[in-house]
Amino acid sequence: MAKTAKKPAKVKKAAKTAKPAPKRAAASAAVKKPAPKAKPHPTLSAKAAAAKPRLPKGPVWQWSAVDTAAAIRSGAVSSVEVTEAHIARMAEVNPKLNAVVVDLSEDALKAARAADKSRNKTGLLHGVPVTIKENVDYQGRPNPNGVPAQMGIIAPSDAPVVRNLKNAGAIVLGLTNTPEFSFRGFTDNPLHGLTLNPWDAEITCGGSSGGAGAAVAAGIGTIAHGNDIGGSLRWPAHCNGVVTIKPTQGRIPAYNESAAAERPLLAHLMSSQGPLARSVADVRLALEVMSRRDPRDPWWVPAPLEGDKPRRPIKVALAKIPDDMEVDPAVEAALRQAADHLERSGYRVSEVEVPDISGVWQTWCDIITNEVVVMQEAKMLAVTSEDFHKAWGGMRAKAEMLDLAGWMNATAQRSTHIRAWQLFFEDYPVVLAPTTVKPTPGPRDDTVSAERVREIFFNEIRFISAINVLGLPGAVVPVTVHHNQPIGVQLIAGRYREDLALDAAAAIEKRAGMLVRQLWDRMS
Repeated sequence: MAKTAKKPAKVKKAAKTAKPAPKRAAASAAVKKPAPKAKPHPTLSAKAAAAKPRLPKGPVWQWSAVDTAAAIRSGAVSSVEVTEAHIARMAEVNPKLNAVVVDLSEDALKAARAADKSRNKTGLLHGVPVTIKENVDYQGRPNPNGVPAQMGIIAPSDAPVVRNLKNAGAIVLGLTNTPEFSFRGFTDNPLHGLTLNPWDAEITCGGSSGGAGAAVAAGIGTIAHGNDIGGSLRWPAHCNGVVTIKPTQGRIPAYNESAAAERPLLAHLMSSQGPLARSVADVRLALEVMSRRDPRDPWWVPAPLEGDKPRRPIKVALAKIPDDMEVDPAVEAALRQAADHLERSGYRVSEVEVPDISGVWQTWCDIITNEVVVMQEAKMLAVTSEDFHKAWGGMRAKAEMLDLAGWMNATAQRSTHIRAWQLFFEDYPVVLAPTTVKPTPGPRDDTVSAERVREIFFNEIRFISAINVLGLPGAVVPVTVHHNQPIGVQLIAGRYREDLALDAAAAIEKRAGMLVRQLWDRMS
C-alpha cells in the first residue's frame, strides 16, 4: 500500500555454421577423434551481434524515457529491473530533497510485474517510471494540494493526464510535492515541508511543480508531471536544470473529479498540464502521451502535434528586455549564448521588442487575482499557513481590484493581447526570452515581504507568467551552469505550435548538452 511521507519524505523502498569433420585415414580405428570446433562465419557473427538488444549507457536511472522504453520493448531489460533501479535511486536521494512525498513503490513494482507479463507492449511508455504532482486526482489517494485540511479529499478516479500516462504503460513511482493550493513559486507547505533544489540547497527548486522538477533532475523517474498557471512548469525547469513545455491551453485534458466545484473560467483557460524531463526528446514523447483525448475536459482541442513548417531560415525574435527590468550579466550571457546556438543551427535571430510584455503580465495578474478573491480567497486563507498569507498578499498587492465592468474589460483585453502576439508570430515564429532575469532566489524568498513577492513575479519572472494569459506554448531548456546553478531560456511559439518551440529547444540542447549530467557527477 502507498504511504504518505512526513518531513522529509522517506522512500522504501544466431546459429553457427560448422565445417564438415575430416575423413579418417584408417577405417579400422577403434575410437574416432572429435572434429575440430568450427569457427563462426564472420558475416553471420556480425549479424548476430547486431541483432542483440543493446542497453543504453550509464546507470538505469540515468537513461532517457525514450531509451528506457526502447530497451524494455526490445527485451534488453525488464520493467521490474528499471523500476527497482529508480526506487533505489529514490531511496538514495529523496530523504534529503523531499521531492517525492507519497511513496508508491509497492504499487509501482506490482504494475511493473504486470507490464512484464503483458503480451501487449505497444504503449509508448510501457514500463517507464514517472512521477505525478500531488495536485491532480490519483484514484484512491488523497488530493490535498499541499493543504493538511484537504487530506480527506479522496480521488474517485484518475485525472486525464494520469489516465493517459497509465494507458501508455507508464509506471508511477510516487507523487511529488507542491506548495499550498499550488499557488506559490516556491515549494514548501505545512503538510510535507520544504523541497530542496538538488543543485544547491540555498536556492529554490521553484514552484509550484518544484517537487517534480527536483525529482526528475535528481534521477527519480524519467518524466515528471506538472502543471502551470503562472510559470509552474517553466520556473522549476529553470531552477532544476531540466526541460519542459507548457503546452497551449486545451492541448492536454484536465479535470479533477474530487473538486467540489468547477474552476473559474479564466483560471482554466490560463492553466496547462505538462511534462518535465531531462531531454527535449523525452518532453516530446511525454507531450504526445499526455495529449490524448479525454471527454471530461470540454476545452480539450484535437490539434495536431506538428504544423506546417515555416519558411527557412526560421526567424527568431530575441526579446528585448524592458528598461525597468534589471538583468543579471550571467542571464544576459546565457540568452546571447542561446541565440548563438540557434544561429549556428540555421535560425536567424534578431533582437526585437515583443508586444507589450508588461501590459500582458498585468492583465494576467489582474485576472487571476480577481478570480481568486471573488471565488476562493476566503476559503483558502482559512486553511493555509502564514507563509501562504505573505506570498498571496504580495501578489494581491500588485493586482488592481476590479469591478464588474473592469473585469469585463480585462478579459476583453486578453483577446487584444493574443491577437497582437499571433500577428507577431507571422514574422517571427519563435521568441527567445528569459525565464528570469536574476539569479535563482532562496528557497523561501516569497515569504520575506510583499515587496519581495512583487520583485520576483513582476521584475524577475515577468516573461514567464505573462505567457499564461495568452495561452501560448513555452518551452524551457538549460543553456549553462553559473556558480553551480543552472540557467535556462524560454522558447515561445504560436498557439498549438509546441513543435516549433521544441525544435528550437532541441537545437540549443544539441550544442549546450544535457547539463543535468554535471549535477549527477557532483551528487556522486
